[in-house]
Amino acid sequence: MPVVGNNAYPLVRQPYTPFVTLSTMGWSVRTGLLAVLALLVVAVVAGEGGALMGLGQGPPEEYERATVTIEDADGTAPATVDVRVADTERKRYVGLSETESLAADEGMLFVHDEQGEYAYVMRRMSFPLDIVFVAANGTVTTVHHAPTESRLPWERLTRYTGRGKYVLEVNRGYTNRTGLDPGDTLALPAGVE
Repeated sequence: MPVVGNNAYPLVRQPYTPFVTLSTMGWSVRTGLLAVLALLVVAVVAGEGGALMGLGQGPPEEYERATVTIEDADGTAPATVDVRVADTERKRYVGLSETESLAADEGMLFVHDEQGEYAYVMRRMSFPLDIVFVAANGTVTTVHHAPTESRLPWERLTRYTGRGKYVLEVNRGYTNRTGLDPGDTLALPAGVE
């Protein structure tokens, strides 16, 4: 019998198979391909928290626009802010991450289905924000001053937490300029629940 190279095994003609299948690959090749496939599945599922739900693919439908009035504890209204209303899961996920900048008295009002504990991050943000948590009755519960963190991986982003049904995001420094503090009240626009 003929010998191939330094191999002591006989040369046996295999039938021609035009396709590569898992059964014709070596064990290590199959294992490697399955590992790569598993990593791809994990990457798609993890995404940035919403790829499989279609949350991070393109801009959401148009945002409604409204005006929020800030009322001090003494009942005076020192400021207003024009907001885009994020009242669906998709709109809340995208938030301001696809916005290059805000005007001085512009922001976004996130509306959750119910009051609860929520965490916000500065994912893909190009400008800093004040993040204001607001209870169902309109009372400000927490104010955070959030710098940009756009270059950090998802798992290292700061979680800005608070309790409320609403979250108001405005330019960093807006709350200092207007005197918006916990205990103040937001007069929410009609139709926002």
